[in-house]
Amino acid sequence: MHLRVPRPRSLAGQLFAMQAVLIAVVVVGYALFSYISDRGQAEEAAGRQARAVSLAIADSPSVAEAIRTPDPTARLQPYAVRVMQDTDVDFVTIMNPEGIRWTHPDPKQIGHPFQGHIERAQRGQTFTETYTGTLGPSVRAVTPITDDGRIVGLVSAGIKVEEISKRAQEQLTALSGVAAGALLLGAVGTYVINARLRRHTHGMNADELSRMHDYHQAALHAVREGLLMLDGQYRVALINDGGRELLGVRGDVVGASVADLGLPSQLTGALLASEPRVDEVHLAAERVLVVNTSPVSGGERRGTVVTLRDVTELQSLTGELNSERGFTQALRSQAHEAANRLHTVVSLIELGRAEEAVEFATAELELAQALTDQVVAAVSEPVLAALLLGKTAQANERGVELVVSQDSRLDDGLLPPSLPARDLVTILGNLVDNAVDAAQGAVPSRVTVAAYTEDAGRGGSELVLRVSDTGAGVDPAHADLVFQRGYSTKPAGEGGRGLGLALVRQAVRRHDGTLTVTEAEGGGARFEARLPLGDAGGGGTAPATAAGRPGAGGAV
Repeated sequence: MHLRVPRPRSLAGQLFAMQAVLIAVVVVGYALFSYISDRGQAEEAAGRQARAVSLAIADSPSVAEAIRTPDPTARLQPYAVRVMQDTDVDFVTIMNPEGIRWTHPDPKQIGHPFQGHIERAQRGQTFTETYTGTLGPSVRAVTPITDDGRIVGLVSAGIKVEEISKRAQEQLTALSGVAAGALLLGAVGTYVINARLRRHTHGMNADELSRMHDYHQAALHAVREGLLMLDGQYRVALINDGGRELLGVRGDVVGASVADLGLPSQLTGALLASEPRVDEVHLAAERVLVVNTSPVSGGERRGTVVTLRDVTELQSLTGELNSERGFTQALRSQAHEAANRLHTVVSLIELGRAEEAVEFATAELELAQALTDQVVAAVSEPVLAALLLGKTAQANERGVELVVSQDSRLDDGLLPPSLPARDLVTILGNLVDNAVDAAQGAVPSRVTVAAYTEDAGRGGSELVLRVSDTGAGVDPAHADLVFQRGYSTKPAGEGGRGLGLALVRQAVRRHDGTLTVTEAEGGGARFEARLPLGDAGGGGTAPATAAGRPGAGGAV
C-alpha cells in the first residue's frame, strides 16, 4: 500500500483564498465606516445647501424691493413657497431686522418672532446652526439682507433633521446593496483571475516557479547578445551579461534610470523613445551597436525590451569595403582617363608628331610620379601613405584637390602596436571623406592633410592628424553636434549620414586622444586628432612650430 503525499496547494489557489478574505474585510470595513460617517456628512451637506439658498434669497433684488413695500408679506410669502419647492428645503423664513417673521411655511406663524439665534446675522454675518424651532430640529442658515449697505431684513433657510436622517438611511441602504454587489463581484473576479493565473502557471506552486525562474536566468545570461528590459518609468528591470559588456556599464544597475547609465546621448534617446526602433546603429563608449526596441504594452505602457548586437568589426569592415569601392571607382576613372591619353598619344604618332607624343606621355608620367613621391616623402608609414594616395585619386575624381602639407612627416615603423592601422584608417579616412564633401563645389576646392608626431611632454609624444577644407566651415554652436551620430549638413544617402565623425570620435577616445574642430585659415573647417604614442614616437617629432604655420593643417 502506497501513501500518497498531498501536493502543495498551487500558487493560484493560495492567492484565491487570500484575495477572497481581503475583499470581504475591505468591503465590510468600508460599509461600517460609511455608516458611522454618513450622518455627519449628510448634516454638512444640508448646511451647505441651506446656506446657498439663504445667500441666494438675500442677494435677490426682488426681495429687497418687496421689503420696501408697505406689506412685505404679500409679495415675499409666495416667493418663499416657490423657493422651498424649487430648492428642496423644508422652510424659508424672511424676517425684519428684529426677527419678526414676514414669511413661514405655516402662515399662522407670520408676525411672530423667529425661533433661533439671529445676533450674528444682525451684525452682518452669515452662519449655520442646528436648532429646534416650530417645525422641530433642523439644520439652518441665517444671513442678512442688505439694501444700500443697510441691513433691512434677515432670511433663514433650513432642512429638518428627520429629512436628513431619511437621506442617510436611503444612502445606507444603497451602500449596503453596493457592498454586497462588490463582495460578490470581487469573489467572482478573484476566481476568474486566479483561474487564468492557474492556466499561466500550469498549476505550479511557488517552489516550482522559483526553480523555473532560476533556469530562465541561467539561460538568459548565457546568451552573448545584449538584452535589456526597462519598466514603464524607463528604469532597468533586467540586464544580462552581454548587455553589460556591450553598454560598458558596471555594478548593479537594476532599478537605475536609463538616463543615469552614462551612455551617449543618441543611444540614451533611442532607449527612451516611445516608438519601436528597428536595426538602428548607435555608438557606445567603445562599440558600434545595432539597437532594436519593442514596447511592452497592454492598454498602457508596461516597459520596453531592448536587444543589442555588436557590429563593431562589421562596421569597420564595411568602412574598409566602402573605401575599396571608392578606390575601384577611382581606378575605373583613371583607366578611362589613361585610355583617352593613350588615344591622344597614338593619334599624335599617326599624325607624324612623335616628339609631341613623347612629350605628352612624359608629362603625364612625371605628374603621377610627382604625386606619389610627394605623399611617400611626407608620410612613409605604408598604411597612411596608401590611404592618402587612394583618397587623392577619389578627391580628384570629384573635382577636389587633396594636398599633403609640407609640415607632414611620419616615418615607417614610428607608430606603436597599440595604435592599429584599422583605427588610423577610420580616423583619417573619415576626416578626409568629410572634408572632400565639404570642399566639393567651393572655389577653390581644396583639402589639406597634415600628419606628424609632436612632443607631448613628460617624455612622450603624440600623433597629430589634421585635415582642413575650403568649404563653408562649421558653426561654432554646432562644434560638438558634428561628432554625434546622425548629425549631418548633407542630405542622407544610401545607408544614411552622420556616422563617420562619430566613429572618428569613438576611435580617438578609445586611444585616450583628443578631437577638436576650429575654423581653418581662409575659411572652411579644421579637424585635429591627437593620439598619444608614449615613448614610441619620440624620435619622429616634428618641430612644435609646425602646427602654427600657415598650411600646417586644416580641418574638415
